[in-house]
Amino acid sequence: MTVRPPASRLLPTATAVALLAVLGPAATVHAASTGTPTIRLSAAYLSGAVGASGDPVVTVTVAQSGADASGLTVTPSTSSRSTVAGTGDVRVTGTGGSRTVAVTARARGYADLTLKVTGTDGKSATTTLHYAASPAVRHAADARYLTGASDASAAVDAGGGYVLVANDEDNTLRLYDGSASGAPVRSWSLSSALGASKEVDIEGAARVGNTVYWTGSLGNNKDGEYKADRNTVFTTTLSGSGAATSVAFGTAGHRLRDDLVAWDKANGDRYGFAAATADGQTPKQVDGFNVEGLEFAPGSTTTAYVGFRAPLVPPSEGGKALLVPVTDMDQVARGAKAAFGTPVELDLGGLSVRDLRRNDKGQYLIVAGSWAAEDNSAPYALYRWDGVAGHQPVKVLDLPTADAGGWESVVSVPDLDVSGGRVQLITDDGSADLYGDGTQAKDLAHPEWQKSRSTFFTLG
Repeated sequence: MTVRPPASRLLPTATAVALLAVLGPAATVHAASTGTPTIRLSAAYLSGAVGASGDPVVTVTVAQSGADASGLTVTPSTSSRSTVAGTGDVRVTGTGGSRTVAVTARARGYADLTLKVTGTDGKSATTTLHYAASPAVRHAADARYLTGASDASAAVDAGGGYVLVANDEDNTLRLYDGSASGAPVRSWSLSSALGASKEVDIEGAARVGNTVYWTGSLGNNKDGEYKADRNTVFTTTLSGSGAATSVAFGTAGHRLRDDLVAWDKANGDRYGFAAATADGQTPKQVDGFNVEGLEFAPGSTTTAYVGFRAPLVPPSEGGKALLVPVTDMDQVARGAKAAFGTPVELDLGGLSVRDLRRNDKGQYLIVAGSWAAEDNSAPYALYRWDGVAGHQPVKVLDLPTADAGGWESVVSVPDLDVSGGRVQLITDDGSADLYGDGTQAKDLAHPEWQKSRSTFFTLG
């Protein structure tokens, strides 16, 4: 007697026979196929510096259909200029679908670096990272590079090591992690709020509580032409701190330049403001008219010192630097007429004010530099001052001048009575040829290649 399995157990066999009849005896079972890998950069352009510590990085995202991203490998495959950065100078770290790419610069210049992703089945794809390297600088271990713009011109402490930076070529405020090199974590364009069609040429900033006062240069442009947008003082309000800082536009005034000229005329044209602001007069002359510093007087939230890059007093080699107290700055930023106190003339060794900053103890640091230089071709120094008219400042540091950029901003002031305090200064690199091709940084086509340099100095 033959024992047959139940009919339900015969169905799979019958189905298989039917499939073989359709597909033929050569049919076999295949594993799932994989697609061509993909590789994408968070930014196609990256900058670095020879000898730098903690240069900016990019993120590379990889994937392959039908495969786990952890099985993909990412490697540098070629360099267009290995003397600047070779494949051995590219480091890829991380696992899974997101990896980090860092590059160590060998020399100043440009290099195109090819990155290759290889799948588990040998299929591959490539992408190109366009890399630019600036030369080595003094104090390289204490230097960081703030990318996205090159003309840093004023800065305030945003808390937690973060810095809010203005750029004199646009009306955008950028928030950076001051301890790291890289792009801004947030930015705010204020052109619309200011009603400005051109740059305000922001050159000075001062913080009172959560209000930050910003001033334009107030002078003519480099061609000696009056541009109304530069005659601006405005405020922003900060909320939060550190990486969570947020910026809201406050108010603006547009008459401080005119009030300064009228005040000087009424006092015998002592500083020559009327002549210096006439049509055809360029601002950066020893007898010019150009504002670059702003900070409040000791214990005041209304009287602010306006610091002049030009003129010197008298307007000749060895002249003194000029501060003019505006006693109602809180109202000037709302459009009111300015009132002035007694001007302050400071002996900065023939240099003028490029920035000044006060701490809660009423101690000031003044960045002193040439009225003429757009870079570090002339002396720069850091002076300590107590903010009292008639008291002269004391030099605490000669700043290095062999590297690109001009010292432009001081972020905050440590307790100057305690030895070993650290101060963060920022350069304006807009006129610098960072990469050796004759292009000024402000004219570089890619914001990732534009940068200013932040350096920490230890005070004795």
